[in-house]
Amino acid sequence: MIASLKGRVTGFDAASVIIDVNGIGYRVMLSTMSLASVGGQGGEVALLTSMIVREESISLYGFLSEQEQQLFEKLITVSGVGPKVALSALSTFAADTLSQIILGEDVARIATIPGIGKKTAQRIILELRGVLDAYSTDKATSPTASAAGTQATEALMGMGFTATEVNLALKGYEGDTQDVAALIRFGLKRLGAS
Repeated sequence: MIASLKGRVTGFDAASVIIDVNGIGYRVMLSTMSLASVGGQGGEVALLTSMIVREESISLYGFLSEQEQQLFEKLITVSGVGPKVALSALSTFAADTLSQIILGEDVARIATIPGIGKKTAQRIILELRGVLDAYSTDKATSPTASAAGTQATEALMGMGFTATEVNLALKGYEGDTQDVAALIRFGLKRLGAS
């Protein structure tokens, strides 16, 4: 299995890059965000890779960050989500944003990803929210992790904001995480509603 590649970029197309590693050219499929960050032809690049073996093909998918790779590998475990759809998801949203959208259970935003309908979006949320929650690096330090944070989140969502917007708005709060009113004021200020 090929876990990573480091070499010189020798070619591009709309969905992949060719990397020369000691005279061997590897075609690696990338999200459009990663593709835009790889740099120009002739430049050096280091990628984490996931190798997908099917009866008819062997494909390499590349990632610039471990978070992007882990999310890709979680997405392809969901029934109805293959590697191309997972890459499409990572081309539509950055990995951290997509994780927050899934944790926020925002079916409508996930359904905007090409190749994903409403039912598949619901399946992604159902199958991944617990997994992503366990891997969430900032949940423990987030004010939304407290009981007061939950109340503030529910209050803000009751005002029409999505769970994703609320989670992002409450990030960085450094006051008393047990003060519901203060959390709501902070969230409203960050959401531009006060």
